[in-house]
Amino acid sequence: MDSKVISATGKDGRDTDAEVEAITQAHEEWKRASLQAGLERFPKRKPDFTTLSGIPINDLYTPADIREQKFSRDIGFPGQYPYTRGVYPTMYRGRLWTIRQVAGFGSAENTNQRYKYLLAHGETGLSTDFDLPTLLGRDSDHPLARAEVGKTGVAIDTLRDAHILWDGIPLGEVSTSMTITSPAFVLTAMYEATAAAQGVSADRVTGTAQADILKEYTAQNEYIYPPEPSVRLVVDLMEYCARRLPRFNPVSVSGYHIREAGATAAQELAFTLADGYTYAKAAVDRGLDVDALAPRISFFFDVHIDFFEEIAKLRAARRIWARLMREKLGARDPRSWMLRTHCQTAGVSLTAQQVENNMVRTTVEALAAVLGGTQSLHTNSMDEAFQIPSEKAIKIAVRTQQILAHETGAADVVDPLAGSYYVESLTDRLEEEALSLMNEIERRGGMVACIEAGFIQKQIANSAADFQRAVEAGEQIIVGMNAYAEEESGELSDDLFFQVDPATTERQVARLRQTRAERSGVDVSRALAELKQAAKNGRNIMPSVTEAVTAYASIGEICDVLREVFGEYKALSIF
Repeated sequence: MDSKVISATGKDGRDTDAEVEAITQAHEEWKRASLQAGLERFPKRKPDFTTLSGIPINDLYTPADIREQKFSRDIGFPGQYPYTRGVYPTMYRGRLWTIRQVAGFGSAENTNQRYKYLLAHGETGLSTDFDLPTLLGRDSDHPLARAEVGKTGVAIDTLRDAHILWDGIPLGEVSTSMTITSPAFVLTAMYEATAAAQGVSADRVTGTAQADILKEYTAQNEYIYPPEPSVRLVVDLMEYCARRLPRFNPVSVSGYHIREAGATAAQELAFTLADGYTYAKAAVDRGLDVDALAPRISFFFDVHIDFFEEIAKLRAARRIWARLMREKLGARDPRSWMLRTHCQTAGVSLTAQQVENNMVRTTVEALAAVLGGTQSLHTNSMDEAFQIPSEKAIKIAVRTQQILAHETGAADVVDPLAGSYYVESLTDRLEEEALSLMNEIERRGGMVACIEAGFIQKQIANSAADFQRAVEAGEQIIVGMNAYAEEESGELSDDLFFQVDPATTERQVARLRQTRAERSGVDVSRALAELKQAAKNGRNIMPSVTEAVTAYASIGEICDVLREVFGEYKALSIF
């Protein structure tokens, strides 16, 4: 190589300032000449180009757009701080991401059968949706619950249901993620007890409880108690798992629902990372070692349809979290700096119109998750816009991931888009916008204070309204819905239609009542009384919850005890 070429380059391999200035001048000349001539022949399709979140997109990106970026500081190597390029050195060259499709409907028996179907077709990790009564800590025979039993997820009332749910699933080998928040501490106790019944020791139990209660107040609205005691319960679970279940992730900080509620990519980043920081800071304030807790905090992000924005979002998320843990909380263990994440393709991008188009959307979003460096992935089924997935649709969703893994070459190189002027510039921009929002949250007193004041809810609601206006005005094209639409019968074909067995409710209620009749009422009363005292006195509630669960107290009975102590949260009206 010509030595003059080598000497003309900066020590870190980047263009020198003089070269960047020359590129900038050449770029301006290109815009005046080549670009202008091109626009005269082919005018822009629309006045302004932006990402799905509204970030302006330039005509062209050059080294000048990333001139402030330092390779060692901002990009680095996979498996090294700040983890922009991935949390593991080999990424998918060593081990593929976990294929983790969500299952959960009807009874524990129904969902157990779906688990086994998915595992037989190549899924490598389980994920569980629970029905609305379970999510809200109500038993299936509660007057407010009966109409919703098993409808949007599996109904779980007692440890008996949990044993059926995971029957034949080796919990020492297969990791299970549980999409449950407010009563996550109850389901974690049930999961541990079920593993113990299988002969799996606590130190071998792997899995994840979502437990991210703060996003419930801003997005999903499946909360029970007010924010402050709810955060305490999350920290109780984190502390218990650190000591008892060292391989279990006690909290999966979920940006997914924030994004599905209408947040932009930058808002999803800011609010999700601020939630995670709140839990970690609360644990440290309790006197716990950050390095005993942070490595088991995991994340859950939405991967929307804007391909490059989503890749950049995941890269920025890792960088921000690494710096928060090392520089703000003083974590010393590199595992504490690593943001490990599950991703799910965007449910809100799916349409009931021209349902097969959803397979294309899901494929694009899944590829973005892979190129963004996810650790596990759920690909939405084409019919998930309007129902629990049919077996045919969910098998196609699994096959989508397998094709990406084994046929495309996308898994054969680590962070292949690193160095792209556009992707690196977009990563920086998302990081900048997210940090600006996080600083505003801190200035306002933190996430709990911002939730109680309605600040976060207003931000998300405004973004959702802006997007809806763009769709209705035809500025945001959604193929098959507001463009390229067709007359459709509105009827589902027989091979797509899925329905929960209408007899599920009565069978579930009957099992619950039988369990109550067969258990020891004395043991249940004693365990619930101890739980109440632990909650009142500020002790970690998990030992008492575990005792109550193994005595076959129901989820409603356990949550009702805490309702007596903490009260129920009433949503703030923000309009």
